[in-house]
Amino acid sequence: MKNKLTLIKVGGQIVEERETLQQLLSDFSKINGHKVLVHGGGKIATRIAAQLGIESKLVNGRRITDADMLNVVTMVYGGLVNKQIVAGLQALGVNALGLTGADMNCMRSEKRPVKEIDYGLVGDVKEVDASILADLIAKNIVPVIAPLTHDKKGKLLNTNADTIAAETAKALSNYFDVTLVFCFEKKGVLRDENDENSVIPQITKPLFKQYVADATIQGGMIPKLENAFDALVAGVKQVVISKADEIGKHTGTVIVK
Repeated sequence: MKNKLTLIKVGGQIVEERETLQQLLSDFSKINGHKVLVHGGGKIATRIAAQLGIESKLVNGRRITDADMLNVVTMVYGGLVNKQIVAGLQALGVNALGLTGADMNCMRSEKRPVKEIDYGLVGDVKEVDASILADLIAKNIVPVIAPLTHDKKGKLLNTNADTIAAETAKALSNYFDVTLVFCFEKKGVLRDENDENSVIPQITKPLFKQYVADATIQGGMIPKLENAFDALVAGVKQVVISKADEIGKHTGTVIVK
């Protein structure tokens, strides 16, 4: 029987605001058993890029990444945000280790091919070395993974944090009984974005297609849910989309295979 592992992905305003980040780390530290944290930081990257005179361009929630923007996201994701989280967890007694995909070659990607949109220096994950992560986890080390990968040719690539979370969860499902939790500012997937209490408790693939067709689900939530369904097909036991301050309370939207 596999040991349980909880993989939390957090981003948005949660990592941007000191108070909400501290609450998230406190809640995360109380999760029983093995755990992994994957973080974003896009809003901080957008703000710092603006301070440097670099324009941010996003399409359907995905960042267009040129060379200047890659420098910004590397500094923000791999440096500022990652190390703030690691330091915060260490203060709570969690032996955390900050990683990008390049560290220990744990995640390799390839530059996304140009189709309708040229995303620039953005990577699509091709390989996750879960054995290395599993070894760390077995030593009670908690990986904190930034949304950066590498192409094994010396180049870093900006990579969607939801994708990294899903790919990591899928790879670790060979070693653990994995629950993947995407947490953000809302209580779950909402029927009405202006009504915090309109949480959809459960979403199946047919319902997902219906909600996309009628625009109930749109924007960045679409790739988030696509990643969720892919993870379930690949062996992840459960995927939940929930509010960050409700980790472990079994609330939010459960994605059903």
